[in-house]
Amino acid sequence: MRGMKAAALLLAGSMALAACASDEDDSASGGSSESSSASGDLRIGLAYDTGGRGDKSFNDSAYAGVEAAIASLGGEVQELSPNDDASNRPELLTQLAEQGFDPVIAVGFAYGDIISDIAADFPDTTFAIIDSTGVDLGEGNVTGLQFAANEGSFLAGVAAALKSTTNYVGFVGGVETPLIQSFEAGFAAGAEAAKPGITVDVKYISPAGDFSGFSDPARGQIVAQGIFDAGADIVYHAAGGSGTGVFEAAAASGKRAIGVDSDQYQTVDDPAQQAVIMTSMLKRVDNAVEAFITDFSEGNVEGGTDITNDLETEGVGLSYSGGFIDDIKTQIDEFAQQIIDGEIEVPTAP
Repeated sequence: MRGMKAAALLLAGSMALAACASDEDDSASGGSSESSSASGDLRIGLAYDTGGRGDKSFNDSAYAGVEAAIASLGGEVQELSPNDDASNRPELLTQLAEQGFDPVIAVGFAYGDIISDIAADFPDTTFAIIDSTGVDLGEGNVTGLQFAANEGSFLAGVAAALKSTTNYVGFVGGVETPLIQSFEAGFAAGAEAAKPGITVDVKYISPAGDFSGFSDPARGQIVAQGIFDAGADIVYHAAGGSGTGVFEAAAASGKRAIGVDSDQYQTVDDPAQQAVIMTSMLKRVDNAVEAFITDFSEGNVEGGTDITNDLETEGVGLSYSGGFIDDIKTQIDEFAQQIIDGEIEVPTAP
């Protein structure tokens, strides 16, 4: 099995997510789509997080990993998206397993509460879950694909603080959950480390349990605009599809924003939004998914375990598209090395 160092998780190169916009309407509305490449035995099931494919972020990155694996190994993928209130998540995993897709990949921590039950019903199917654990579920056929998002967010905080001229930056979270709070905690810690005393304004779009905060750009824009109006000149979002609203607010205010998961400078369609994205905190979901599928194809998946992707494995980091933070790369790299060396312990909670 590939080790936790995950050599395949390289940050170089573009995310190549442009193809992810196709079939957006179908998958995002709760429908499904299927695509095939070269002939092969792989039949991959992909159950998306809220918003489905076309979010220019988390879901699209997962799809890019599947697409890359199919290009290399052959096979097909079946995609399913949750309904509006995401109440049908168990049915999505069940449907994929019943139809013989293997492996089945659950995109997002929201599947964490139900995946063990589905895995127990289908012991011969291999499951993976992104941003949640495969350990201590009572089943041996689930692998957790996790990311040290707090570490990548720390570097985003460093970048924001060093670039801020108002000493006031902001964070917009999609849903107030422990996972998204780890982004918040890392960002705030990084900003404080780079510029002690800086103000970090934190707002969430929706409370815990209400996953609409990941797919509501209009509300994302309102929340971000409030932070800009209060004095912030840079806002970092961890809000999935709602992040485009944060970019809209930054563009309207003449300020800057920081993207998440994918290199959003490369994935947004609107030039006005692209112009305000100074960097993105990369969570290389695409590489983690591709590596998992490759391991599966080689018979090297060990269920009941977690694979952690962090700064040391280059599973998280910052993008440099647009050249906006090229001048502070040395400082960013110094903080990153301190984290890797254990000299800085990044918090996981506010």
